[in-house]
Amino acid sequence: MMDLSEKQWVKHVVFHPFEGFEDMRWKKSGSLKISFFIVFLFFAGNIVSDRLYAFHFWNSYDKLFNIVPYIVKSILLFAVWVIGNWAVCTLFSGEGTLRRICIFSAYSLIPYVASLYLTTILSHFLITDEGVFISCIHYAGVLWSFLLMFNAIKTVHQYSFLKTAAAMLLTVAAMLIMMFLLVLVMSLFQKVGLFIYSIYAELQYRFRA
Repeated sequence: MMDLSEKQWVKHVVFHPFEGFEDMRWKKSGSLKISFFIVFLFFAGNIVSDRLYAFHFWNSYDKLFNIVPYIVKSILLFAVWVIGNWAVCTLFSGEGTLRRICIFSAYSLIPYVASLYLTTILSHFLITDEGVFISCIHYAGVLWSFLLMFNAIKTVHQYSFLKTAAAMLLTVAAMLIMMFLLVLVMSLFQKVGLFIYSIYAELQYRFRA
């Protein structure tokens, strides 16, 4: 079995989607630090793609920068995926731990994250008629990351093909449920906060009167 550094394992997994994760599983390799860095690049890549894309391909009419949506569709989305997959696969006798799911899933994002930066750069050098090249790179990144993610989940839990597909679909369902509950909790806290503030404002008014 090969003996690679952590950085070499990243390259091996990305360019060998079928056996790469299996090799990494047997060697018990993979770094949480690298995984967190990839997720950060995912977060930054969303900002770069949305704000720095060439105007003749994409023009953002939102002049005010708000970081919250980018956190939601990158860091929070990834965290919900990891927790949702761990919760679902625990019920289906999956072998993956929360740490391993996080590492394997983060490594799977690399092609998509790379496509975010690459398409943004190319958008400043290509004309509108050459946009098909940007589309090809974007969809290649999406498909490559999906293939890696499928094999990552399959390997980390030691599932069959059909069981992996079912686990991923159930994970998406779990993500939707968690996001719905998160919105409800946030709405509840917001209402409680407004209620407390209204009481404070009323008391302050009465003391002044």
